[in-house]
Amino acid sequence: MNRIKSLGVMLLGSLAIAACNAPREKKETDTLGKGSIQICVDETYKPIIEEQSKVFDSSFPEAHVTIHYKSETECIQDFLNDSARLILVTRDLNETEKKLCEQKKLVPTTLAIAKDAVAIIVNNNSVDTAFGMDELKGILTGTYKKKFKVVFDNQGSSTLRFLMDSLLRGQALGSNVYAAKGNDSVISYIAQNPDAIGFVGVSYVSDFNDTEGLAFIKQVKVASVYNDSMQQYFKPYQAYIAPNYYPLTRNLYYINRETYPGLGTGFANFLSKERGQLIFKQARLFPLRTNIIFRDAQINNK
Repeated sequence: MNRIKSLGVMLLGSLAIAACNAPREKKETDTLGKGSIQICVDETYKPIIEEQSKVFDSSFPEAHVTIHYKSETECIQDFLNDSARLILVTRDLNETEKKLCEQKKLVPTTLAIAKDAVAIIVNNNSVDTAFGMDELKGILTGTYKKKFKVVFDNQGSSTLRFLMDSLLRGQALGSNVYAAKGNDSVISYIAQNPDAIGFVGVSYVSDFNDTEGLAFIKQVKVASVYNDSMQQYFKPYQAYIAPNYYPLTRNLYYINRETYPGLGTGFANFLSKERGQLIFKQARLFPLRTNIIFRDAQINNK
């Protein structure tokens, strides 16, 4: 009888130890409006997302979204390396990256939330204020008749990647192409160098004191780009970004890896709903998840 009791005690002890060592079901620590997460954002959009973050934080005081601003290349690496649940970039994942997600059993959700434009800037003393697509190709490859010093925001730039994909399509960049330390540095360099041309996000050159949304900053000139199909020059105004009249337009996407209603999903939802979309509109991007009505205005394209 004592031996049976001893065996029973040993069995209960073993079960208790096994229960302690058994893997516990992971409990999520965040919700749509509460908790802490890390996300990564293409640094081209830092001023805009900083404003989005302020409004989101005021609406959800128990939410703590830590935002890391990096190049687009680094943001996608962080997403694939499990360092960021949510990223904001200017392209969807490519086929290789999607296959890697499949191997890791990730099911990313991608949504275009705003349309942006790449603005071309020149020195205020420059006589070159309008460019065709072939001219831009020549400038980027260093084969154009006039030798420009071409300046982008950084290594791994989404702006440079966009132009290489949409314009160069396999052609090599010229030795006249340089990387600065951000969009503000590009503007500063162009303002001081008459032989330079820069490529920046449109929100960096928009004059936000202009309520009509038709003015640009005074430090540099914003060039027009020729639309071959319409046979007309356009500047990167919102009304021309929306229907792609201005040729150098691109989308801003969120890519989210959450499989439950967590804080990454909450922030992504905020960006795609009314308040977030209004902030994109005020930043001179064209919001894609809401209806926008444009009023007629007199715009000088050249």
